Amino acid sequence: MLLAVALVVFMLFETLDSDAATVILSRTGGGDPTPEQLAALRAQLGLDRPALVRFEDWLIAFIQGDFGHSLISGRPVGDVLLGRATNSVALALITATLLVPASLALGLLAGARAGSRTDRVISVGALAAESVPSFVFGVLLVATVSLSLRLLPAVSLLPTGASVWDRPEILVLPVTCLLIGLAPHPVRMVRAQTAEVMASPYIKTARLNGIAGARLMLRQVAPNAVSASIHPLAGSVVGLIGGVAVVETLFSYPGLSQELLRAIESRDFPFVQSAAVLLAAVGIGIYLLADLLTLLVSPRARQVAMGGRR
Repeated sequence: MLLAVALVVFMLFETLDSDAATVILSRTGGGDPTPEQLAALRAQLGLDRPALVRFEDWLIAFIQGDFGHSLISGRPVGDVLLGRATNSVALALITATLLVPASLALGLLAGARAGSRTDRVISVGALAAESVPSFVFGVLLVATVSLSLRLLPAVSLLPTGASVWDRPEILVLPVTCLLIGLAPHPVRMVRAQTAEVMASPYIKTARLNGIAGARLMLRQVAPNAVSASIHPLAGSVVGLIGGVAVVETLFSYPGLSQELLRAIESRDFPFVQSAAVLLAAVGIGIYLLADLLTLLVSPRARQVAMGGRR
């Protein structure tokens, strides 16, 4: 899968109408570069080699842990990624830490009272939030909380060398925006699974045997509903990769996405290629973890995975 991602990114890069040499020479302010200048710089950057040779060299180095050097700045890609990814990881971890329990709590609450006013309020709210792009909520949050009420900063800028933990207030609006955009889908999935479990015969039997209230929810309903909702939750966590990119751009948050967008604009192939494959690896790892958690909490899933063997 990672090899497929790497090939797709590489082929898309090859279809672009310019390369890093063109961008560098255009930024010098000397007008349109001459063919001789382009040829000389492409040879210096190694862009004159055949495409397959360049891909093979990058792939071998990547497998060995060498992400290459930026064609624009000359800095090691790993150093740039580490510096920027730290801020993005902080934003994603805080959001995921809040997203998972909030989605489970709201979904279980709505599903346990299917058809009630609580269920209708949560379901309608989740559907409405899921229908609106997350950047729209970001603009509304900036307009109300920042510009009108002046409670939080409108942009998440940081002084050079500072950590996001030095100014935690800049995380509030981006995290809120991500939660509003990502939580509705898992809430609806958990709600649907919970309602299905609540209507099952064994829950009715448990109630006839005097099991009710919190004991019924914690020991009978929640484990079955949550095990069927692990993959929707994993999908929302993976969605943080795309959601963080939008939010970082909207709030001028100093994360990996801004650097990645600049690298794409500059045709900085080593940076874009390495960043894309690493982000894909994170997504694949989250789905793999979801598969393992499903096997851990669901006896039925374990039986299917083992081909019916005990």
